[in-house]
Amino acid sequence: MSKVKIIAEIGVNHNGDIDLAYKMIDAAANSGADFIKFQTFETESLVTHNAPKAKYQLKNTKTRETQFEMLKKLELGIKEHFQLLEYCQAKGVVFLSSAFDLKSLTFLKEMNLPLIKIPSGEITNLPYLKAVAVIGKPVILSTGMATMDEVEASVQVLVENGLEKNMITVLHCNTEYPTPFKDVNLLAMKTLSEKLQVAVGYSDHTIGSEVAIASVALGAVVIEKHFTLDRNLSGPDHKASMEPKDFKKMVQSIRNIEVAISGNGQKIPSSSEVKNISIARKSVYLAKDLDAGTILEDYHLTTLRPGTGISPMSWYDILGKSLNKKLNKGSQLNWEDLN
Repeated sequence: MSKVKIIAEIGVNHNGDIDLAYKMIDAAANSGADFIKFQTFETESLVTHNAPKAKYQLKNTKTRETQFEMLKKLELGIKEHFQLLEYCQAKGVVFLSSAFDLKSLTFLKEMNLPLIKIPSGEITNLPYLKAVAVIGKPVILSTGMATMDEVEASVQVLVENGLEKNMITVLHCNTEYPTPFKDVNLLAMKTLSEKLQVAVGYSDHTIGSEVAIASVALGAVVIEKHFTLDRNLSGPDHKASMEPKDFKKMVQSIRNIEVAISGNGQKIPSSSEVKNISIARKSVYLAKDLDAGTILEDYHLTTLRPGTGISPMSWYDILGKSLNKKLNKGSQLNWEDLN
C-alpha cells in the first residue's frame, strides 16, 4: 500500500503573522506532516462586506467584527506565499494552499503546486470546479456539508473537464469545528469510494486523533488535520486544531496502522509467531500410569504444553488404540507408542 499522505492544515491559524507561520511550519514538519497547507483568498472575492460569521467563529474570536473584517486580517500576500513555499521546501515538506476564489486559484496555478485542494465550501461552485479541472493537476476534494448527489455532481464536472478519476481524491468531511463524534459518520467515506470509484480520505475536525486513525484502517489515503501551536490562541480555527505533540503521536499511529494493514490478507502464522506455536499449544499426555496393551479411553488422557507431540485435534483418532509399551503418568504420547 502507498504511504498515507498527511496534511497539516495551518489554514488561517497563522493569524496574519508570517513569523508565526514559520514557527508552525517548523513544528508541523518536526511532527511528521507530509504537506503543510494554507488558505489563499482575496476577501473581496470571497464574502460580502456584511456576511455574518459562523457560530463557531463568533465563539472563538469573541469580537463583533463581520466575517469580511475577520478574513481581511488573515489574508496572505503574494510575497508571503512564496516565502512560505521556500520555507516549506527548506524543511522538506510540500507547501499547499486552498484557493477560495478564481483569482486566487489562478495565482496558485502560477505557483505550480503539485496538486489542487478544493475546500468544502466550493463543492457547488461550478465555474471554480471547471477552472480547477482545466489546470490538469491532481485534485483533493473536501466534501463537508455535501450530499452524495452534490459530491457526484462535482466529480462529474471535474471529469467532464479533463481530469481522470485516478487524479481525484475525495475527502469525507464534516464542516463543524469541532465535529461531534456522533456526526462523523465515518462509513460515508467507504460509500464515497464505492459509488465514485475514486481514492478517498478524511478531513478531520474532531478533537483528538481517534477518527483520523480509524479512517486509515478503513482505507483513507489522505488525512487532513488542522494544526496549531496552541489551541488557546485567538482565531476562528485554533480550538478545533491539533497541537504539535498530539499531531506527532497521530502521525506515528497512522504509520503503525499502515504497517498493520499491509499484509496479504491470508490467515497464516507470521514469521514472528511461528516460534511460539509449540510453546503455546498442547499435546496429548497420559493422565495415569498405563501398561502395554491398554486400550486407550478418554480418562487415560489429558492435554498439556508443549505442543511438540500429537495434537489434541487427533483425540478421537487415538481412542480405541492400544499402547505397545508401558508409559508413566505425564508421558507425552507419540504415534510410535500406539498399535
